Amino acid sequence: MEVLPEADCEEDATITDDEEGVRELKSGLSNIRITPTVTHIAKPRPQVDLSKCPSSYKENSSQEKLMLAMAENFRQQYALLYPDNKALLLCPVNECGVQKFVSTTLRSTLLPYPELYDWKGCASFVSDYLSLELLDPPFELPKQLSSPTWVLQTQRGTCFDFSSVLCSLLLGAGYKAYCVSGYATKEMCLLDQSRQECPLLQTQIQGKTEEPKKTLRKYSVKPPRDLHSSFEKRQEEKRHTEAKEAALKEQLEAERLQKEKERPPPDPLLGLRVHSWVLVLSGNREEPENFFIDPLTGKSYSTTNENFLGIESVWNHQNYWVNKQDCTFGCGEMTFDMGDLSKWEYMLCGLTSQSMSNISEPKTLQEAEDEEEQEMDELKVFEMPPSWVTKIDISPPDMEMRFPGGMKVVQYRKAKLEKFAPYLLKDGLVTKLSIYKDLDCTQPSTIKEWFSNRGDCLDERELHTDSNVTSEHFRPGRRDALRCHRYVTLVPETERQMDFYSHTRTDGLARRLEEPFEMTETFEDRTDFLFYRHVVYGKQVKVIWAGEAFEQRPLRRVEERFHRDPSKPASKDVAERVFMMSDRRIQVTYHLEEDRIIPAWLNFMKPKEAADSQKAQAFTPQMVSGFQVDRSAKPYKNLQLYEMLVELMKDEENVELRIRDSEKAVKSILSLRKKEESNTDLLISIYNTMRNKMAHWHMEEKERMAKEKKQRQKEKELDLLAPFQARLGQPEALTDQEALQLKTDCLTEFKELLNNKTSRIKRRIEKEMEELQKKQQWYQKSQLTLTAKDEDDYHAYCSEAMFWIHILKMRLRRHI
Repeated sequence: MEVLPEADCEEDATITDDEEGVRELKSGLSNIRITPTVTHIAKPRPQVDLSKCPSSYKENSSQEKLMLAMAENFRQQYALLYPDNKALLLCPVNECGVQKFVSTTLRSTLLPYPELYDWKGCASFVSDYLSLELLDPPFELPKQLSSPTWVLQTQRGTCFDFSSVLCSLLLGAGYKAYCVSGYATKEMCLLDQSRQECPLLQTQIQGKTEEPKKTLRKYSVKPPRDLHSSFEKRQEEKRHTEAKEAALKEQLEAERLQKEKERPPPDPLLGLRVHSWVLVLSGNREEPENFFIDPLTGKSYSTTNENFLGIESVWNHQNYWVNKQDCTFGCGEMTFDMGDLSKWEYMLCGLTSQSMSNISEPKTLQEAEDEEEQEMDELKVFEMPPSWVTKIDISPPDMEMRFPGGMKVVQYRKAKLEKFAPYLLKDGLVTKLSIYKDLDCTQPSTIKEWFSNRGDCLDERELHTDSNVTSEHFRPGRRDALRCHRYVTLVPETERQMDFYSHTRTDGLARRLEEPFEMTETFEDRTDFLFYRHVVYGKQVKVIWAGEAFEQRPLRRVEERFHRDPSKPASKDVAERVFMMSDRRIQVTYHLEEDRIIPAWLNFMKPKEAADSQKAQAFTPQMVSGFQVDRSAKPYKNLQLYEMLVELMKDEENVELRIRDSEKAVKSILSLRKKEESNTDLLISIYNTMRNKMAHWHMEEKERMAKEKKQRQKEKELDLLAPFQARLGQPEALTDQEALQLKTDCLTEFKELLNNKTSRIKRRIEKEMEELQKKQQWYQKSQLTLTAKDEDDYHAYCSEAMFWIHILKMRLRRHI
C-alpha cells in the first residue's frame, strides 16, 4: 500500500533525506486543486449552536475518557511499530470540538420506513439524502467526524460522515457492517461518474429464441425440392462469417481507440487519496459473500474491485481493527477474518475481537460451560463505551423530500440523470434522463421522463430529438383507457399510435394506428369477434351538415376481419369484409373450412341511388358474383342475395358511423391532452393533510365545531334560574304555586334591571347637559378674551356634546 509517512515527528528526532523528500512532495501536492465534476458538492456547514447540543456532545464521560487514553496508547504503539505507515483515524473531534472515539460515533438505528430495512434501500437513501464535502487536502484524514444526527440535519458531510450514517443504519437493520478507512481511485473519491454508464441504460442481453415448430398436417402440400448448390451455400456462409468477423474486429478496434481517447490522464495522487466506505460481511441477513458499499453512490462492489486501492483500518460499534496485510496491489487478496491476529490487529480484547473467528465453530455444552467459568475467573474486560450520539430520527417530510433542496443531478457517460422529490415540480416530474450523442453532452438524442401522482395517470414520457417522436405511457385509471401514445405532434389526422387497456373499454379497442390517409384499429375479446379494421381515406373535402361547413376526409375503403365463431358453420361465418366506397362494391370472404384450401366469397355491386332526374337502379343477379366451395350446396336465391346486400349496406353505414366516432374520440383525446399538459393536476392522498386542502379544511371545520360544541356545553351548564331556586331550597320538583312564585320573582328582577338601565341612561344625559351648560356659561364670561383657537375648541366640544346627548336620548327611546 502506497502511503505518505507521518508528518508529525518528535522534536528530538533527526530528519532524514527521505523524510525531507516526502515532505517536499506533500507540500507540492497540497497545492494541487482538482475541480470535481459532480453538481451537488456541498457548501461549508453552518455553525453549531452549542446551547442546543446534548451534554454528551460537549463533554466526555469517565468511560469515554478512559477509552481516549487507551486509543492514545494504541496510537503510540502503532507509530513505534509501524513508523512508515500513515496515522490512524482514532479520536477526531465532533461538531462541538470534543474528541470522540470513532466507534462511539456509530449509533445502531432501525428507522420505521420499509425501504430502509435492507442494505440497498439504506445505501440509496444515504447517497441521495446527503451532499459531499471533499477532503482538503485529499491525502489527509479528516480532523472532524460529525455525529450522524448532525450530518442528517445539515444533509452534508465528508465520505467518513457518509460511512458513519450508512453503517449506523445497516447495524440497525441487522447487517455485519464496518466503516473502512483506506484509499481509492480519483473518480470514486471525487464522486466522478462521468465515465460510467448510467444504471438506467444497462442493456439487457436477449438470448436467441427458437422459432416454434410448425405442425404439419397429414395432407399438407410438401415443399418443393431445394435445387440450390450446397457448395455455393457453404461458400456464401463462409463469406458472411468472414465479413462478420472483420466487422467485429473493426468494432473492437474502434471501441479500443474510443477507450484510449476517453482514458483520463494519470493521477499524481494515485494510491494516496483517502476514502471511506462500508464493509458488509457475510452471515447475517442471508448475505452469501462479503462486499463493499460506496456510500457516495450507494452501489455495491466486490471486495476485489480495482477502485479500492488499500485499507488502513475498519471499525464498528464494538471494536477497532488495523489492517496488517499488504495492499500494494489493492484489496484483491485481502481476507476479512477479524480474529486472525496475523492479518488484523484489534484494539479491545475480549469476545468482540474473537467473534469473527469463532462464529462458525460449534461448541459442545461442556466446552461452553468451561469457557464461561474461565471467563468468570478472569478480570473483567473493558468494553466499548455506549454511543454518545442521540437517537437518529428522520421525519416523514424530510424522508419524502429525499434530496438536498429537493433535487439531485448526476452526470454519467453521455447521459445526465436528474432526480426530484415528489410534488416539487408542478408537472409531477420525479426523474429525468437526458442521453447525448457526444461526450461533452451538448447534442441530446433521447430524453426520458418519469412522473408520479399525476391526475392524468401519465407515468413515463420519451422524446427522440432526431425524429421528434414522443412516446407517453399511462397508468390504468383514465376514462379513455389510454395506455400508450406515440406521436410527433398533437394535431389530428397526423401519424400517431394509441394503445389502450382493452379490458376496460366496452368496444375492446387495443390499438389505433393513424396516418394522414389511413387508420388501423385492432380489438380484443369482442362479442362480434371483430379484431381488425383498416380504413383508407381520400383527400379532404368540404361537407355541409346542419347548416355548418367543415372539412372531412371521405372513406374510400374499409376492411374488417373477424375471428372464427364456433356457433356457425365456416361457410356462413364471415372472416373478412371489404367496403369499397369509391367503387361502390362490397366483398365478403368466409372462414376456411378444415378440409378445404380455398374459402368461399361473395362480391356485391351496390345499385345506384336515385338522383334528380334519374330513378334508383334496381337490383339484378348480375350485381353479385361469388364462389361456393361445396358444389353440392344449393346456390343463393335472388331474394337471399338482395337481403344480404341490404344488410351489408346497413353494416356499411354503421361502420362509417363508428369510424367517425373514432375520429371524434381521437380529437377529444388530443384536446384533453393539451389541457392536461397546460394545467397539470397532481393527485394528493386524503391522508396527506399537509398538502390536501380539502382534508385540511375538514380538520379546521372539525376543530371549529368542537369549539362551538364546547361553548354550547358551557352555556348549557350556566342555569339562570339557579339563584331563584336556591331561595326556594333547591326542590327536586316544583309545585304550581312555587312555579308561579319563581315566575313572579324573575319578572320582578327583570323589571328592576330595565328600570336601573333607564335610570343610568337618564343620569348620563343629565350629566352631559350639565357639563354643556357649564361650558356655555364659561364661554359667555370669557367671550371677549378668547383666541381663535379657543373658539374652535369650544365649538368642537359643543358639537361633540350635542352628538352624545342625541345618541343617549335615542338609546333611551329604544330602551323604553
